[in-house]
Amino acid sequence: MPGETTNLIGGGDSAAVQINHHRRLPDFLQTVNLKYVKLGYHYLISNLLTLCLIPIMIVIIINASQMNPDDIKVLWYHLQYNLVSIIIISTVLVFGSTFYIMTRPKPVYLIDYACYRPPDHLKAPYERFMRHSRLTGDFDDSALEFQRKILERSGLGEETYVPAAMHAIPPQPTMAAAREEAEQVMFGALDKMFSSTGIKPKDVGILVVNCSLFNPTPSLSSMIVNKYKLRGNIKSFNLGGMGCSAGVIAVDLAKDMLQVHRNTYAVVVSTENITQNWYFGNKKSMLIPNCLFRVGGSAVLLSNKSRDKSRAKYQLVHVVRTHRGSDEKAFRCVYQEQDDNGKTGVSLSKDLMAIAGGALKTNITTLGPLVLPISEQLLFFCTLIAKKLFNNKVKPYIPDFKLAFEHFCIHAGGRAVIDELEKNLQLSPTHVEASRMTLHRFGNTSSSSIWYELAYIEGKGRVRKGHRVWQIAFGSGFKCNSAVWKAVRNVKPSEHSPWADCINKYPVEIVS
Repeated sequence: MPGETTNLIGGGDSAAVQINHHRRLPDFLQTVNLKYVKLGYHYLISNLLTLCLIPIMIVIIINASQMNPDDIKVLWYHLQYNLVSIIIISTVLVFGSTFYIMTRPKPVYLIDYACYRPPDHLKAPYERFMRHSRLTGDFDDSALEFQRKILERSGLGEETYVPAAMHAIPPQPTMAAAREEAEQVMFGALDKMFSSTGIKPKDVGILVVNCSLFNPTPSLSSMIVNKYKLRGNIKSFNLGGMGCSAGVIAVDLAKDMLQVHRNTYAVVVSTENITQNWYFGNKKSMLIPNCLFRVGGSAVLLSNKSRDKSRAKYQLVHVVRTHRGSDEKAFRCVYQEQDDNGKTGVSLSKDLMAIAGGALKTNITTLGPLVLPISEQLLFFCTLIAKKLFNNKVKPYIPDFKLAFEHFCIHAGGRAVIDELEKNLQLSPTHVEASRMTLHRFGNTSSSSIWYELAYIEGKGRVRKGHRVWQIAFGSGFKCNSAVWKAVRNVKPSEHSPWADCINKYPVEIVS
């Protein structure tokens, strides 16, 4: 995406170290790897409570081992005279424990998910994309050249997919074609999900569908109810106009519904529809989505049944949502409108990256205390206090989110988004590999991209029991949303994975 770039979190923390070579002491920086010092500090602070309790437990055990029968009789004598107090305390503990168990949030498990893999005849390599754009006659030379440059710099590969209506000459962006695209994507993902989980459609009690730009009547959720003959009392929802971060919003809504409705399943379907939202004008800010967005969708099965934990892949830990819609620039930075010639499209503002940076900063400020080890929180807090009280030039400490997560699924919205998050969260190329390869292989599939990325990580066999996954997505409005998952078992690659026949070809080198 073009436009201004900004430091998303506040810049790196560079420390200037002066070393006096005339001293005889050994050079600490040359003899000690500072990352191990930091890991030791992290371990000490994170386990401080345990380390403090160990001496107390040792003292109690020693004293208990030295008690004789007379000491036990004396203890029992004292307890008899305090029987009322003991009964009251025991009653409070029982009722308190019962109340906690009854009111605590129910765990939400991710049983499995599936991503749609379009047929090969819908592939849109660069040469075909440009040839069809030229043959439509809707784009002038400047617009064609602009699209060519965007494609070359986008990070997309030669095997992404566009809908059948865009392969026709002239294109056929009809309502029927749009419905056909929606059915192929949603039903394709759902068929794989039901097949892999063995769940019957009648067992689904909650259905949440999100698609930003295509909202027909009857709704997409009704199309699914009709296709799979879901039960009549199903709680169905259709989310529209919420952009690329709507997948996390849909998961959050399903989670809330699972807290209310016991012993049931929830299905979340995330997709976007391209057929009727292709831009046929020459305004450059509205041509970018043509170059980035591609066909894709996902279906996710969630459960609140305790017995499903043994077969689930993940447990949902946190969802954090940030909405910057009260700011006018943020509200209009991704905006569907008509150009001067009446052609409808989605315009991307030059301030998009700066606004995304502000939304990300707000989101991780909320997420940080929930996921970061106490060592990182103390370092951040102390640096903040020092900056406020003593020296404004003190650079803020950037928390190390690699201590909180093993895997990162950053919405594959574009190469610039991935670059900025890699830089400002101080991630390694491996951490953003799934995002880059998803963008290369499938393009920007909108709200479903984070599931293609998770499928990539699973396909590489990298997810182990206890690993934490951070899914983060940006969307119009402007929104930044995060979902945190914890693997409840070692996750094996799925035979239904969209990467099943090509995972060994990746990662590939992406030419700048």
